[in-house]
Amino acid sequence: MDAPRLTTTLDLLRWIGWAQQKAGEEWIRERELSFSQAFALGYLVQNPGAIQRDLQQMTRTSAASVSSLLQGLQRRGLVERRTEGGDERSKRVYATPAGAELIAGFDAAMAATEETILAPLDQAERDALHALLTKITSVLPRPSRD
Repeated sequence: MDAPRLTTTLDLLRWIGWAQQKAGEEWIRERELSFSQAFALGYLVQNPGAIQRDLQQMTRTSAASVSSLLQGLQRRGLVERRTEGGDERSKRVYATPAGAELIAGFDAAMAATEETILAPLDQAERDALHALLTKITSVLPRPSRD
């Protein structure tokens, strides 16, 4: 099947987004993680001691899915669950040093991808593109996970 013709402005923006997404997926795949696992690890690095319900809300999945996700990460030594105050029902989840190390560098990899994507543009063109996209997005609702 032939690839669709991408000619409109928004088609071209989706193409750029696709290229960025593919680079992120490849970076995650090289670490033998699923997108959900990488997302959960990143969230736990930024929010140590989160509860499973926090992850459920952020991933928009069921409690059972989050539990299964965490069990897989725990088997690999990438996360640990700790009880708080001796209450077995209250467990907090933490990325282990190995888990944090595994996903360290994602932001740098995405910055390198952005540089690759924008390489054909000189600085003035990059500034103009940024200004135009900022103008467009200033009237759009902000993305949210709600």
